[in-house]
Amino acid sequence: MKKNKALAVVSIVAVLVLASFLLWPKVGIKSAKSVLAGQPLTLYFTSPGTVDASKFYVTDQQNKKVPAKMTYGNEKSSLKIGELPPGEYQVHLPLNSFGGWQRAANSTVSFAVIESVQPVTSVKEIEKFFAQVKKRNTFMGRDDVVMESASEDKATAQGNSNYSETNQQVAGVDEADIVKTDGDFIYDVTNYEELMITDIRNPKNMVNASVTNFGGQFYPRELYVDDDLLVVIGNRQSQSPDAMTSNRIMPMQELSVIRVYDVTNRKQPKLLREAGAEGYIIGTRKIDQHVYMITNNQPMYWMTDMPVEGEQYLPKVFDSTINRTSQPMELDKISILPGAMEPSYSVITAIDIRSAAEGSVQTKAYLGSGEQLYMSKDNIYLTSTQYDEGRSYMAGNSEVFKFALNGTSINFQQTAQLKGTILNQFSMDEHDGYFRVVTTEGNLWDEKNVAKNHLFILDSEMKQVGSVENLAVNERIYSARFIGDKAYMVTFRETDPLFVMDVGDPRNPKVLGELKIPGFSNYLHPLADGHLIGFGYETVAKKNPQGGEPIIQTRGMKISLFDVTDFANPKEQAFEIIGEQGTYSPVQHDHRALFIHPARNLFGFPITVYKEGKNGNYLHLEKVGAMIYEITAEKGITMKANLTDSITQDYMDWEREVQRLLYSGDAVYTIAAGEVNSYSLDGFRVLDVVEK
Repeated sequence: MKKNKALAVVSIVAVLVLASFLLWPKVGIKSAKSVLAGQPLTLYFTSPGTVDASKFYVTDQQNKKVPAKMTYGNEKSSLKIGELPPGEYQVHLPLNSFGGWQRAANSTVSFAVIESVQPVTSVKEIEKFFAQVKKRNTFMGRDDVVMESASEDKATAQGNSNYSETNQQVAGVDEADIVKTDGDFIYDVTNYEELMITDIRNPKNMVNASVTNFGGQFYPRELYVDDDLLVVIGNRQSQSPDAMTSNRIMPMQELSVIRVYDVTNRKQPKLLREAGAEGYIIGTRKIDQHVYMITNNQPMYWMTDMPVEGEQYLPKVFDSTINRTSQPMELDKISILPGAMEPSYSVITAIDIRSAAEGSVQTKAYLGSGEQLYMSKDNIYLTSTQYDEGRSYMAGNSEVFKFALNGTSINFQQTAQLKGTILNQFSMDEHDGYFRVVTTEGNLWDEKNVAKNHLFILDSEMKQVGSVENLAVNERIYSARFIGDKAYMVTFRETDPLFVMDVGDPRNPKVLGELKIPGFSNYLHPLADGHLIGFGYETVAKKNPQGGEPIIQTRGMKISLFDVTDFANPKEQAFEIIGEQGTYSPVQHDHRALFIHPARNLFGFPITVYKEGKNGNYLHLEKVGAMIYEITAEKGITMKANLTDSITQDYMDWEREVQRLLYSGDAVYTIAAGEVNSYSLDGFRVLDVVEK
């Protein structure tokens, strides 16, 4: 009897131990399934601070232990394991590696070190990737893919051109915009429904040359002009044919489309061809006759519980010279990026717009999410953020993927992992074969993961050769600009520090000077003779009624002229504040909205001006339109034209809201969704207005 009772007690204890083991909280682990030789593998943990990696070990295909260097990330939220020779490996995570009652969701993590990125050989590889990603995201509690909101050393090389060109980051690499001109005609898609061509050869008598209505079947978003060719890039909705022929109701996929028109006769644009790919547009660029479109495609099927088969995982593309409907991509055009951890493809489409021959469109897809885009004349750089789980947007690290360009040929080159997140395209630059980038690591207002900023320089193989780290602690980057052998970076929390850095020696970059002023700049634009223009906001610090740090409020729009001729002592030479709280311009978040007339030193932008009511109790919409300033090192900032209209009601007519400004010959034009206005460059007298 006693023996039976003892056995019963032992059984109960065993059951309790087993139950407690099964109920132990699990630490989720997220990592890539492959890394390139020479790059470390990074493990990300859901419970930072509890990991004891001294108990981890790595084995090879023969199950033999191999030496591996292991380095913790911030607060032990991640672990880098590097660098191992090519082969198959497993990281082993013993039960007692996480402290207390916690254990890993998986006792081993498998990964491969590969010498180069090769196309997949079967759909099974893709199915396996999505299955692993879905399993990881279940443990990590995250199913989203971060989407970009709808970016060389010089800005656009407009030189002595007699008409406006889009403000570009890299000379020779054109950027699309909602408005373009060739000097004789204005092409615009400002209402995102129609293509409008306006004849401006006589600015005193402008004429609507043509309107191309897409009937709700295609939504244009940006343009390129190439002599008598016009490229219209946009999107339309497309449901997968297999979903339409089955009983399943699947969501519509966005199809990003490049349309090429012959506009020899501006009154009758003629569609020549189309090409496209599923997914939303990350960005586009144009070099000579080649247009590049980078899209992000997240297959909808993988998120459902319905059975999914082979081709349904493949991104779909089309070329009208071959067929009119989208087709699954060929496997030899699909690869898995090393470090990829998100369930989406980065699809790169390259088209020679001057050729109708088969093969003049090339498309490649890479499993791995793309967010920010920087492009030089030789390479594409795509970024992906690996987020620290449980933290907010800014907490994470960045993966940068490099692709080589040669006409329509695109080839993956290398990848690099960097501490921190990358703000936008101006945080990146390529110069003399080196890639330069600034990042923000950590968060504002997070004492456990304090914000700090870094500059990194990588060689042509994406190996880090130089850095300046831990700048502006407790602040984050608001804008950056690389100009030759100098880098400029604006951070902000309470004041606006402008950092000047020498990057002439890639292996020994250093901070030369720093300037602190109220406000901040969202966009920095180079000006000749050692000066910069900053576009942003004025700020004021107000007493916090609850004590502690002051409350920072934005006020009016601010234009700053920075004198950086003495790199060690940068100065704010002049500034202009427009309006009051609520005032904004698209140039503060979209550099393409900046009007530039190089010969006359004119800079303009669309503007919406707000004014505070009595006692600051409310904001009043005062005027909308555009403003143009002359900005020089000698004269500072001088207003030349106030092309705004006063508002008598509490709302604006969006069809009259200025979207862009441009010039041609001796006239300036403002373009809105519903009208085009022309003004003389001398005196800015109204010449004509044409309604669309």
